[in-house]
Amino acid sequence: MATPTKQTRRDRLTAGSARAATGGVKYVDDRLGLGRWLRPNLRKLFPTHWSFLLGEFALYSFVLLVLTGTFLTLFYKPNPDVAFESVRQISLEVRSGLLVRQLHHWSAMIFVFSIVLHLFRVFFTGAFRRPRELTWMLGVLLFALVLFESFLGVSLPADQLGLAGLREAQGMLLSIPLVGTYLSAFVFDGPFPGEVIPRVFVTHVLLVPGILLAVVPLHALILTWRQKHTERRRASSDESRVTGVPFFPSFAVKQGITSLGTFTVIAALATFVTVNPIWEHGPYLPGRTPPSAQPFWYFGALEGLLRLTPAWDITLGGYTLPVGLWIPGLVMGAFFTILFFYPFLERRLSGDRRVHNLLDRPSEAPVRTALGFAAITFFLVAWSATWFTTDLSASPPLLTVTEPIFQTILYGLRIAIFVLPAVAFAVALVVCRRRLR
Repeated sequence: MATPTKQTRRDRLTAGSARAATGGVKYVDDRLGLGRWLRPNLRKLFPTHWSFLLGEFALYSFVLLVLTGTFLTLFYKPNPDVAFESVRQISLEVRSGLLVRQLHHWSAMIFVFSIVLHLFRVFFTGAFRRPRELTWMLGVLLFALVLFESFLGVSLPADQLGLAGLREAQGMLLSIPLVGTYLSAFVFDGPFPGEVIPRVFVTHVLLVPGILLAVVPLHALILTWRQKHTERRRASSDESRVTGVPFFPSFAVKQGITSLGTFTVIAALATFVTVNPIWEHGPYLPGRTPPSAQPFWYFGALEGLLRLTPAWDITLGGYTLPVGLWIPGLVMGAFFTILFFYPFLERRLSGDRRVHNLLDRPSEAPVRTALGFAAITFFLVAWSATWFTTDLSASPPLLTVTEPIFQTILYGLRIAIFVLPAVAFAVALVVCRRRLR
């Protein structure tokens, strides 16, 4: 007869922990009923292709933005007189302050870049079609909010370069007929810069992040979770079949690796690449010429359009209307309006009202692909106008040229911004139709 062995301390701890965990889960499930919701959702299928992770890169960058922004808020002083000095102290005197500032900047850049790439993927593959129009519209809203939030963040250091952008924004506000002066007084509260820094701080730290914290989960989690994910078109695929890997453990592990990879890349960039060294620009001084510098790439299109648009003025009834300042704002407004309603515009023009769960190859939608390439070419030409300067003291990557050459480049880009998008549209249309044949 076998003698029963006595349980070791480790065995008793393991058995006790298992009973405690089982009891805890049962206690919560009896009161909240999470088990009925968790079981099917943990087995929900998700796509395996790497391009579907572009949205996750943006999500994890946003998480790091919130964390680093919270740290910086503890030390930043939103007073026009001491804002620059507080940012300089964060960078040079607060322990790990410069690293956190760099993390915040690079998180913002990766955030915007990931959103742009994600937007390209969704647009060129037709992932915005029914029943995902609301997801697309929320994504475009997020894109606009993130650009606005980034602009506010660059202005907060109150250095000569950052407030130069706000000065341009005030000029565009003042150019609006009838209400421009009222809008400027509301935002700046007096002569520039007025009380704009405290208002920018509240908007950057509370208002826009509050909207983002509401819209990001709705766009990235709730709607995506409720709907069937889109799939790449294969020979055996159809609109009703769901394929992929389960959320747990396969997709959850992939998400963990993606988050760690995103944090690692941002940390490496923040450690080795300096962004926005405000101590080189100095605090804002009225009347002082801002330093020549390459604007952040996600502002390049608007800044380039401002440089390419001639300084046109129209005099009506004794009033001078600065039409040249209206054109860049109207172009950007028209672009985001068309982008916001594009699923409905394409549905109206194509007559396609079916539910789509399979993605198109770009060549399968020639007109849509050609329109996308034309828009990209337009904004690249506008952005290229920000790469040239006549300031001999400008630092790379700006290209310093003489005044005659600068004017020649300017006129050439004004022609190219109309010609090259049309060429890109025609070439993309021909290539896509040939691939279809």
